[in-house]
Amino acid sequence: MRFILLAALISASPLAASPLPDSSRQLVIAIADEWDSSTARMQLFQREGGTWSPASAPVSVLLGKNGLAWGRGVAGQEQAGLAKRESDARAPAGLFQIGKIYTFDPVLPGGAHYPFHQVTTADAWIDDPNNPLYNRHIVIDPADPPSWFESQKMRHNDPPHRWLIEIRHNADPPIPGAGSAIFFHIRRGPDRKTAGCTTMAEPAIVALIRWLREEDHPHYVLLPREAYLQLWKPWRLPDPSSLTGILR
Repeated sequence: MRFILLAALISASPLAASPLPDSSRQLVIAIADEWDSSTARMQLFQREGGTWSPASAPVSVLLGKNGLAWGRGVAGQEQAGLAKRESDARAPAGLFQIGKIYTFDPVLPGGAHYPFHQVTTADAWIDDPNNPLYNRHIVIDPADPPSWFESQKMRHNDPPHRWLIEIRHNADPPIPGAGSAIFFHIRRGPDRKTAGCTTMAEPAIVALIRWLREEDHPHYVLLPREAYLQLWKPWRLPDPSSLTGILR
């Protein structure tokens, strides 16, 4: 009986319940002041030997103009509170895998080594909840485009979308209406809030692209301050004492 009780305690412990895989050695963390904040402070962290350490200086980022809501990713969707919905102009909060890079360029910035796809005039990302391909990247046949393509095509040669890094919200599998097309990308201006993406100055996103490594299984954490202080232990995130530049 004692062994059964011990096993139950171990399985219920924060360490056993952590949603962040041991294989993840890169973490992008952004902390907003409150749920309705449309700005945050972001920093990169690297894990070596079980210890998270800052891998960059903090930078300012812009979020959804209406703030944050719980997204669907590795963790967050199980939390009580407002859930991210299509067109709500809120950034998804939670823990997410970082997906592929989408770019107009044929190559990534020098020093970068990460999976990417070159965007052409045949690429689309579906944000229509009524489309069965919702929240998926699609490459169409330009000689026979589907009827929905014109309204769903990716912006070609739009400078803020030169590099799109996928934040895998509502991706596995997508639920219609739960939010789509969430990326890191270049901001449109120092005060231009977003429809749900995380945007930043161009040098910051170039530095992020150069830092990312597929073999380190990078993840993204976006949370308000209060939520981070509640979740960092069960999610096995960096100790708040190491986030002095972004956790004010």
